[in-house]
Amino acid sequence: MTSAPSPSSSSCIPSASRNPNFSFLLSRSVLLRAVYSFPSHRNRIRCSGLHLEASPPSSLSSSLSRRGCVVSRYAPQPLRALATSVAPGVPSSSVVGDDNVGVLLLNLGGPETLEDVQPFLFNLFADPDIIRLPRLFRILQRPLAQFISVLRAPKSKEGYASIGGGSPLRQITDAQAEELRKSLWAKDVPANVYVGMRYWHPFTEEAIDQIKRDGITKLVVLPLYPQFSISTSGSSLRLLENIFREDEYLVNMQHTVIPSWYQREGYIKAMANLIEEELKTFDDPEKVVIFFSAHGVPLAYVEEAGDPYKAEMEECVDLIMEELEKRRVINSFTLAYQSRVGPVEWLKPYTDETIIDLGKKGVKSLLAVPISFVSEHIETLEEIDVEYKELALKSGIEKWGRVPALGCEQTFISDLADAVIESLPYVGAMAVSNLEARQSLVPLGSVEELLAAYDSQRRELPPPVTVWEWGWTKSAETWNGRAAMLAVLVLLVLEVTTGEGFLHQWVVLPLFR
Repeated sequence: MTSAPSPSSSSCIPSASRNPNFSFLLSRSVLLRAVYSFPSHRNRIRCSGLHLEASPPSSLSSSLSRRGCVVSRYAPQPLRALATSVAPGVPSSSVVGDDNVGVLLLNLGGPETLEDVQPFLFNLFADPDIIRLPRLFRILQRPLAQFISVLRAPKSKEGYASIGGGSPLRQITDAQAEELRKSLWAKDVPANVYVGMRYWHPFTEEAIDQIKRDGITKLVVLPLYPQFSISTSGSSLRLLENIFREDEYLVNMQHTVIPSWYQREGYIKAMANLIEEELKTFDDPEKVVIFFSAHGVPLAYVEEAGDPYKAEMEECVDLIMEELEKRRVINSFTLAYQSRVGPVEWLKPYTDETIIDLGKKGVKSLLAVPISFVSEHIETLEEIDVEYKELALKSGIEKWGRVPALGCEQTFISDLADAVIESLPYVGAMAVSNLEARQSLVPLGSVEELLAAYDSQRRELPPPVTVWEWGWTKSAETWNGRAAMLAVLVLLVLEVTTGEGFLHQWVVLPLFR
């Protein structure tokens, strides 16, 4: 596993002069090159001896149709298998003009020292998307977050202490930002690159303040999550929308969002490169099972709110294995989901249960692939490298390996730069409608519709941890059932200790005299 890159800070670029006459609505051919092409979803994921079914859920077709509105608006033609890089014949300057371009990278964030752990957890649990309270009790959100963060901090500190005393996420993300800036400049797109974290420094608000100080006139928002989920990209974009609506400068700034990029050719090739290299470290590479472990989300996100995460994740794994197959790598593989918390049901199969099951089936060599992560952090360095490795060895798996997160892998960084360049024509195309309607910062409504599924009042979407909820819903059944059982237990204790009550009256329990 490669070590985390050293931190580097993005340098600020002097503001470019503005050209008010710049034509935002580019020709059809240029706009077409900016459209991401989504692969048709295959009905199976090949896995020798370990068959994983992946029927296309309805959420996939709906999410593709939302993005498809971009294609149909400009060119209703067949989609390609992979989204490829920008055409070499198109000069980058044609989509930049004299504007001052910025790129905002969005990520989760993580505590950099052990002292940061508790306040980081507080920020996490203070988010209504993480802990959902009834409207009447929303005033308790912050006190409850304080209580839970203090309660969980000791165990979390142990985990961060085991990986060096803090998360390397900020260092790696800063390095990725710097490498992306260099790649954009090398492609003749002078741009500032900013980092905005959801739950720790530098917060999204801090990045936005710097964007305003630098006089950015065109902004591309790029979540560092390959697959879109309403719990990751969606949460960050919702926060960003709130910030934009409250600031007149930001409302008038041209902007667009790249919702997901798991299907891009550069990303797929970069992942395949890392897997291919790690397979070479095994004595018998052909017998290694490739184990894709993705961060989980509550099942209700997919089934009730239309989150495309599961469909995009399965499609992503399929594309990576097809790329490996072209290189004559035909190993068995499977996909599972890690990091579940709380009483609600999460996406299955679970990583820990799958590892145990593979051991029982006689698998001896396993290569873990952190498919939903592009940077090393607590889930890779501690959960996968320590907990899951130990579980695998106890389950009979003799050889364990792990593919490093992408970090600053050059194929990956260069492809991100191409994605930014391809999105630039949308920045201008979005400007007029957004200014008139003060709508969401989204490209032609594709992400806006995904976020709309994530009910703005959160009435239908259970979060990972539901503290309390009344009604006949899946998330409520657990808590309502526990409350009922607790009530029965209390009544039973009172009956036995006092000798009085309806159970005695009905002669269900003997009368004590």
